[in-house]
Amino acid sequence: MHVFNKTRQISLIQQARVADTFWLRLRGLLGSAPLKKQEGLILVGEKSIHTWFMGFPIDVLYVDKDFKVIRADEAMVPYRLGPFISKSAYILEMPIGTITATQTTVGDQLKFET
Repeated sequence: MHVFNKTRQISLIQQARVADTFWLRLRGLLGSAPLKKQEGLILVGEKSIHTWFMGFPIDVLYVDKDFKVIRADEAMVPYRLGPFISKSAYILEMPIGTITATQTTVGDQLKFET
C-alpha cells in the first residue's frame, strides 16, 4: 500500500504493511529490522500504540476515518506508551525523520492507495 500526503503533494510511504487483524496489530513492528525510507506499517482501527521491546525509534501519525492527520509524534523512542486518541482510525508507523522530511502536520489530508 502507498500513503500519499495530498496537502503537501509528497509520498509518505511507498511500501506499507497493513495490520488489520488482532494478531498483526499486536505484533506490529516487534522483532522487525528498522524501517527503511518509504517503508511503514498501517495499523487499522487502533487508537494507541506502544514501542515496548522495539529496538529503534519511529515517527507516528494518527489519522481519522476521513484520512486526515489528527496527531503527529516525531521520534517515538523504544519503551514508550503513546497517547489514546479516540478519533483515530489508523496509525502510521514510519522511519524516524519522515514527518520532518515531508513537513507533514496535523490537518494534512492523506490518501491511501493500493
